[in-house]
Amino acid sequence: MKVSAAAFVGAATEPGRFPPPSRPEIAFAGRSNVGKSSAINRLLGGRKLARTSNTPGRTQQLNFFDVDGRLVFVDLPGYGYARVSHAQRAAWRPLVESYLGTRGVLAGIVLLVDARRGLEDEEHALLDFAAAIERPVALVATKIDKLNRRERDRTVAALRVAPASMPVIPFSAVTGEGVDVVWRTIAAWTEEQRGVPARAPRRRS
Repeated sequence: MKVSAAAFVGAATEPGRFPPPSRPEIAFAGRSNVGKSSAINRLLGGRKLARTSNTPGRTQQLNFFDVDGRLVFVDLPGYGYARVSHAQRAAWRPLVESYLGTRGVLAGIVLLVDARRGLEDEEHALLDFAAAIERPVALVATKIDKLNRRERDRTVAALRVAPASMPVIPFSAVTGEGVDVVWRTIAAWTEEQRGVPARAPRRRS
């Protein structure tokens, strides 16, 4: 998908104090050093809207980005970074769970996982929470360009967890691999939310 316009439209630092819902929303979740902001910027056509930093843990709020007036990307706070204060880490979980659990326009969750690390306890907890609230999830394996073919195959196989219908998408913000597949997955989610029969996203061979 070619993005013509994208803009920051709001932020939230407290549960329940979110911008008024208007369009289907796609949430992006992942560890603080997973490359989430780089992935969002790549999906938006290289626009540097999401803040990238050499210091993990900089995103400490929910950031909302309007995409072509058709949907909204929501950048969730990163997690799992030890140097962030205990008070900040304690505040993030209710903020994120309040958003995910109550946002009626939420069409799906993109869970970014570093291809070199795989799923850990926090990712399993988020997958369990998403299943409980019946929200679809796509696992996006970032930094896939840093792995050789054998390592790639092993990583993708390890990420194929229940439910079997959950897509696993190798992704690189550097090369652009996986961008089209993520967009097709998002399109399927938004069509399903609108009541349009969704077509299964195709995968590149």
